[in-house]
Amino acid sequence: MIQVRAERPEDARAVWTVHEAAFGRPDEARLVARLRQEARPAVSLVAERGGRVIGHVFFSPVTLDGTPEAPPAGGLAPVGVLPKAQGSGAGGALIRAGVEAARGLGWQLLFVLGNPAYYGRFGFGLAAPYGLHYESHAYDAAFQVQELAGGALARARGWVRYHPAFTTL
Repeated sequence: MIQVRAERPEDARAVWTVHEAAFGRPDEARLVARLRQEARPAVSLVAERGGRVIGHVFFSPVTLDGTPEAPPAGGLAPVGVLPKAQGSGAGGALIRAGVEAARGLGWQLLFVLGNPAYYGRFGFGLAAPYGLHYESHAYDAAFQVQELAGGALARARGWVRYHPAFTTL
């Protein structure tokens, strides 16, 4: 059975291990360490099985350039699951719980850069048709949005900017 809960300070080492193993490099683990210190508000959740951390997800605030009085928004990244636990439902459980926690923060939009077939299962859809983009139009086929509050997409256009820590990836 997989349980999802808020990350605690004593989880930091296990979260590092999850991301380093999931991505095969330390970059995403470093990103989480920096976001943990600098991004506010944020959602940081772990998935446990048998009392062991097997997955982690982080949601941090984003801004929208080109949208005066933009609705509050967040970005999902990164999400990682230990390779031996992938396919167990841990990633999905983390994403679903994170979306609800983001809603609780009052965020009206959520963004993610990733496989549309995967993230579409959680309510994300392509952002470009709404006039929302990340970095360059080259990302339009993978950059997605989810509306958490009715009418938020109608009030948002432009370039989505993640926390500066993402420039290190």
